[in-house]
Amino acid sequence: MADDSLRPELAEVLARQAGLLDAARPGVVAKRRASGRQTARENLAGLVDPGTWVEYGGLAVAAQRRRRSLKELVAATPADGVIVGTGRVAGIRAAAVAYDYTVLAGTQGLTGHRKTDRLFVIAEREGLPVVVFAEGGGGRPGDTDHPTVAGLELMTFASLARLRSLRVGIAAGFCFAGNAALLGTCDVTIGVAGASVGMGGPAMIEAAGLGSVAPEDVGPLDVHTAAGVIDLEAADDAAAVRLAREVLSFTCADPVQATWADQHQLREAIPENRRRAYDVRRLLRLLFDDGSVLELQARHGRACVTAFARLTGHPVGVIANNPMHLAGAIDTAVAVKAARFLRLCDRIGLPVVSLCDTPGIMVGPAAERSGLVRAAGDLFSAGAALRTPIVTVVLRKAYGLGAMAMAGGSFHMSRLTVAWPTGEIGGMGLEGAVRLAFRKELAAIADETQRQRTEDDLVAHAYANGKALAAAAGFELDDVIDPADTRDRLTAALF
Repeated sequence: MADDSLRPELAEVLARQAGLLDAARPGVVAKRRASGRQTARENLAGLVDPGTWVEYGGLAVAAQRRRRSLKELVAATPADGVIVGTGRVAGIRAAAVAYDYTVLAGTQGLTGHRKTDRLFVIAEREGLPVVVFAEGGGGRPGDTDHPTVAGLELMTFASLARLRSLRVGIAAGFCFAGNAALLGTCDVTIGVAGASVGMGGPAMIEAAGLGSVAPEDVGPLDVHTAAGVIDLEAADDAAAVRLAREVLSFTCADPVQATWADQHQLREAIPENRRRAYDVRRLLRLLFDDGSVLELQARHGRACVTAFARLTGHPVGVIANNPMHLAGAIDTAVAVKAARFLRLCDRIGLPVVSLCDTPGIMVGPAAERSGLVRAAGDLFSAGAALRTPIVTVVLRKAYGLGAMAMAGGSFHMSRLTVAWPTGEIGGMGLEGAVRLAFRKELAAIADETQRQRTEDDLVAHAYANGKALAAAAGFELDDVIDPADTRDRLTAALF
């Protein structure tokens, strides 16, 4: 049927639908692309598998009918500046929210809140993961059609926060106030180069009497990656979309085809000199499936690595001490980071592989000023509450409370706790334990050379008693294994 023969009511609907697309808005689209950015609909097209997108409320407009005509609102506020819907992402059914910065700076209006609230109800009911493109300026003061004073009864933030499914947030451009709050509610956050994120934008900062701040200076990306707000960094919008797809792929329990490195290389992954550090990230790349390790918060809590990975095609969560920073000790940042990650793995049903090489929990007045006691306790709580299995591999140092925390709270809390032959087990650092236990005896030796020789002998004895084989003999460990067999042992224990 030719277009000129369409019934008027259908022609009107088709025209309205066409007006939502980028092709109908060449001016704003050109401006967006000139700044090196994709449009909201281009982001969604890259995220969602072709032919699977179902949009909700596309024909909605801003709640400003008391001040503007419907015709003007249709033209100026398509979808009320937020596109919501469901689709498949790498085959996984998911929900998505994309704030459109080309419409009223991506601000959150009344109608938009109603749309997101409806979508989050659907996501909760059906257990869908959610992706939020959070760019925007926060709450919109210009809406006139709201029956209450400030909209504080809206459920958007609570609805997203209470979801049990995975929540992925993407921060690009300017992301302030309510938009930033949604980002902060997400489990995994992706920051696009040049983004600025803040709980208040420039106008709010100035209104609070804190001076004039340029939007790009409110919360630059490097600030948030160091603070742990941003988990992953992307060079541009398209890269952020690819990362979001990759993150969601770890929620699929079905194994995928995989290859992996020659596991005999693991026999040389730990230096013979026990005082030498090593690259634990290289070890992860060897142990897990090729190209599968996706590290989160790489610049925050650097004494610990948290990552998604795959083991014989199965998705897992990974926590691993990093001996290149603080010798792998657990400070406040590490404890908070690891506890948050364990809770995420528990919520989305990922088993956890813990690779332990830690001298323990950080000590000293400076550490205590950071709230370490509470943070360490929370890490124990997160481990004890795990409903998904955790397996622990002691690579080298496993000292005291820090080692217990890495194992979910106890070596017998893990479904399986094994060590490599390089494993060292102790209630605290063995040199320190010797100096503490034999303080009087060592102090009584007047000759400095003899004192050092005696201390060295005591330390050597402590190492002999604390090596992994000795711990296994007392059933503190379940086994001591050939590093080359680690994958097989983990796979057998978990799947």
